Formats: sequence, structure tokens, C-alpha cells
Amino acid sequence: MKPIEIFKALSNESRLQILQWLKEPEHHFTPHEGVDLRETGVCVGQITKKLNMTQSTASQYLSILQRAGLIKTTRIGKFTYFKRDEQAIQEIAEFMKRDL
Repeated sequence: MKPIEIFKALSNESRLQILQWLKEPEHHFTPHEGVDLRETGVCVGQITKKLNMTQSTASQYLSILQRAGLIKTTRIGKFTYFKRDEQAIQEIAEFMKRDL
């Protein structure tokens, strides 16, 4: 875990919003047929639409969150799905409690 990379990733309102939406994806997104939002995640297209920005910008934000270790990806066919890495989020929360 690199705390500075995590804090950089969280320093953008849209990236923070993505993590908040992914915490309870069933409240913010409609699942693709046969895809469990909690288990598999949310498609980049759905996140792009909800953010109301270009897919390249949304993809860049998701890439930053992924490099920081805050989200995981699953590829199914032509779609990439994103979900939170709850263990990593718990670790950064513990770091903040313990060391900050």
C-alpha cells in the first residue's frame, strides 16, 4: 500500500464519487443481464454515463483508482467491470486511524 498514491487518487471529486457509487452499486446502476453488480462490478460505460463525461476521462479516472489499489477489474467478453477492493479500503482506513 502506498498511502500517497491513494490520497492522490481520492483528491478528485469524481473519483471519490465513483468509489461511493461502487459501495452500493445496486442503488446507482442497472445491472447488465446476468451480471451481479456486487460480485462482478459495474461496466465502464455505466460509470461514464453517470459521470456525464467522455469515456476516455472516465477510463482515466478508473485507471488511477485501480493503480492506487482501490478498485478491481473483471473482464467478461468485450466489457470490463469495476468494483471496490474492500480489503484495500479497510487497510487505508486502519492506516489513517493508526498513523495519522
